Amino acid sequence: MMGADMMYTEFISSEGLIRDADKSVKKLDFDEFERPIGIQIFGHDIDSMVKAAQYAERANPDLIDINYGCPVRKVVAKGAGAGILNDIPKMVKMTVEVVKAVNLPVTVKTRLGYDDEHKDIVEIAERLQDTGIKAITIHGRTRTQKPRVPADWTLIGEVKNNPRMHIPVFGNGDVTGPESAKMFKDRYGVDGLMIGRASYGNPWIFKEIKHYLKTGELLSAPDIHERIRISLINLERSVDLKGEKRGVLEMRKHWAGYFKKYPHFKPFRQKLMEAVTFDKVKEILEEIREFYR
Repeated sequence: MMGADMMYTEFISSEGLIRDADKSVKKLDFDEFERPIGIQIFGHDIDSMVKAAQYAERANPDLIDINYGCPVRKVVAKGAGAGILNDIPKMVKMTVEVVKAVNLPVTVKTRLGYDDEHKDIVEIAERLQDTGIKAITIHGRTRTQKPRVPADWTLIGEVKNNPRMHIPVFGNGDVTGPESAKMFKDRYGVDGLMIGRASYGNPWIFKEIKHYLKTGELLSAPDIHERIRISLINLERSVDLKGEKRGVLEMRKHWAGYFKKYPHFKPFRQKLMEAVTFDKVKEILEEIREFYR
């Protein structure tokens, strides 16, 4: 609907999935209109990752994606996510075993390396390619770098332009809109872009980028009615998937994006951040509609 060529589930703990934890299994649910879709898994134990990949395959996604990029401390501390960048042989072995265990294509998302002293992504990408993965996405920061540090795309470009690489290479990090998307794609030659935070409260970013890459023109920004219509759909699906309390709470990261640059929005944003029920959020959105009509 919004132009994304492919989507991924939230990343799912391999341990939680094989224990049939409700929270993890729920993340396997998706609608047919969301295809093509990948189920993304993470974990530190190879056997658990293999079993989780096989479990995820039964949900019939289009591919399985392994997350070797999450920088969250509690994930990294267990040697999962970006934590596995401290043990490249294990990372390679885990990937080999997951690829062998499923019939679906397997892809990987990772980072430049663990820290500034270990930006080994050019070598890592080659080794991961040799395991049989079908594509790799690289985030342009190390695990230890904060989001405020600009993403470094030079090494992503080196991976893409490495003559040994023949699988698609996707870039991630600091793609904030059509102009930055075009700049990164043209300058570094990547096969595509993965967008995360910039889509919060801005699901239109995908079709805006595709239109700009095709025509060189910027699409007009959606009006207040369209913003409220889509944010309501976002809210409803968040609540359906995660329950009212958590669904409403997780929408908080989207509100600033949905109404970015609207003057005098701060009092409404405060109300949205304090709301804890579906009905209250709907009420506030109607207030916003009336105010900016």
